[in-house]
This record gives sequence, structure tokens and C-alpha cells, in this order.
Amino acid sequence: MNLAAMGRSPATRLGLWLAGLALGGVLWVAAYSHLGEFADAVIGVFGLSRRTPLGEAVHFFFYDTPKVLLLLTGIVFVIGVVQTFFSPERTRALLSGRREGLGNVLAASLGIVTPFCSCSAVPLFIGFLSAGVPLGVTFSFLISAPMVNEVALVLLFGMFGWQVAGLYLGMGLLVAIVAGLVIGRLKMERYLEDWVQQILSGQMAQAVGEQLSWLERLQVGAAHVREIVGKVWPYVLAGIGLGAGIHGYVPEDFMAAFMGRDVWWAVPAAVLLGVPMYTNAAGIIPIVEALIGKGAALGTVLAFMMAVIALSAPEMIILRKALQPTLIATFAAVVATGILLVGYVFNWLL
Repeated sequence: MNLAAMGRSPATRLGLWLAGLALGGVLWVAAYSHLGEFADAVIGVFGLSRRTPLGEAVHFFFYDTPKVLLLLTGIVFVIGVVQTFFSPERTRALLSGRREGLGNVLAASLGIVTPFCSCSAVPLFIGFLSAGVPLGVTFSFLISAPMVNEVALVLLFGMFGWQVAGLYLGMGLLVAIVAGLVIGRLKMERYLEDWVQQILSGQMAQAVGEQLSWLERLQVGAAHVREIVGKVWPYVLAGIGLGAGIHGYVPEDFMAAFMGRDVWWAVPAAVLLGVPMYTNAAGIIPIVEALIGKGAALGTVLAFMMAVIALSAPEMIILRKALQPTLIATFAAVVATGILLVGYVFNWLL
């Protein structure tokens, strides 16, 4: 805090904070609503075209990187302020124990109305953890948000009809809920990184309740941003950089070469192929349509789609800052098992 700020009254300082937040909010909305134009301008400066693999990769990177960082900053600040009203212990008590199953259902259902890609869902995942939400419940949201949202459902309905969209909704929610329950029952909180465990134990939390003024609550939110965003941003850059390269250079013909084969290993191969990739539901649906048009089996293609949007390597890189490798591997194994079952069920029924 500088000397000028120290000489101001609390009311004046609160007014400055609110004015700064209003200006910051306007700038945030303006930046978020012009991400496409920004990415277009960047590739224009470099003389690239989106019709080339390099141009598409560069556009992807400069679109998704600011998007995820903006979401991370905004969500972490809001949750940091909200957290001053609810202690981690109180939040855990509301969402754990006998309510754990209900918490998983609610978290997975919340994912339906949050059309985030896997990397964009990570900020909310970290925010939920820092607010004391149980680990398994947060994983139900992390799985559901990219995989089962209104964008995917509307596009699937338009392409394949309500039966496919409804079955995808039910199976996707089942994967998110069951995977979250399994991870929660395994009690793997010890595999969170130390700084996350400190937040969960309250060691980094400020006093909560009526003891704090609004000025102090806003300062807690800002400290939350500095603490979390300052640790995670290099992983955001690395993860999206990997996703951009794969997004621009992996051809559809290569993926369709085996997805139409009526062999047991086609679904696992599709899942393994999807894991290194990264896009959102709106970005993967046209690829799904192209693969189906080339004769690929629906269940195999949907398993590939689920792996891309719910189990991507860039997402794992970003999560690595908060989760230890053992927990990441467990998460990947549990979700991959659910996706495999979905693929086989679709191929069997349809």
C-alpha cells in the first residue's frame, strides 16, 4: 500500500476500489467480446491465413489464451470475495458427507449451463476448491462443463435428432457424476499441491463473516487473484500452446482411417487419439460431422469427441499446477473408463 492510500479514509478508498472495479469490468467485457477480432488481427500482422495449419494454430492460441486468463482472473476474484462470507469449513459441511451424492449431481448439472471448454472450466474448478467444495464434487463439474453443455446438445440434436442428443446427455451426466463420486471416495486430497491444501485447510484464508468491511473483502479478492493466477498462468500458456499446435496440424482423414472399423479396439484408439487434442464442443462438432460422413461409427466418434473436450492434454498441463500427477492420472483413468463405456453403448444401440 502506498503512502497516499494510507492517508485516505476507508470510505474514499472503497469508492476508489468500486470505481476501479467498474472500469475493470467494462474493460473485461470489451476484451472478452472481441477475442475473435484480436486473434484475427494477430494473424493479419504476421501475414498468416486461417486456411493454413500455422495460421489456424496461431489464431487458436491468441484466441484461447486471453479467454482462459480473463475467465481465471474474473472467476477467482469473485470467488475470493464470496469466500469471505463462507468459511471453507462451512462450505465443506454443506456439500460433503451425506450430501456428497447430491453435490455431484448439482455440480454436473451446473456444467450443462456453462459452455466452457476444458481449459476454461479449470478456473471454476480451482475456485471451487479454494472455496472448500469437496474434491469429488469439483471433478463432477470439471467433467460435465465441457462435455455436457447446451452447445453440444443443440448441435447434436440438429445433426442426429433428439434420441442421440438425449442419450448423450444422460450418458455424459452419468460419467461426470460417477467419476466425481469415485474420486471423492478415494480421498485423494493429499495429492493436491501444497498451496491448494493450504487454502483448503484455511491457512491462507482471511477472517470471515461480519468482521470484514467491504473494502477488506475486495482486497481479499484481489489477493486471491495474485495468489492463484500468479501460479497458474505459465501452465495456461503451455497447455494452450500444445492444443493450438495439434488443432492446426492433425488432419481429419487420419482420424477417420480407423474410426469406421468394426473392431473392439476402435473406441479405445479414438479415446487415446482425442486426449492430446483440445477444442470446445462447438469446435469439435463439425469434425464429428465430417467423420460420420466418411463412414466412422457414431459411438466411436462420440468417444473421440468426449475425450477431446473433457480429457485434453492441455487441460492436464494447466491442472498440474494444482494437482499432483497421481491425482491427474486417477482422474484421467476414471473418466476414460466412462468414455469407453459410452462409446461401446452408442455403437451397440445405434
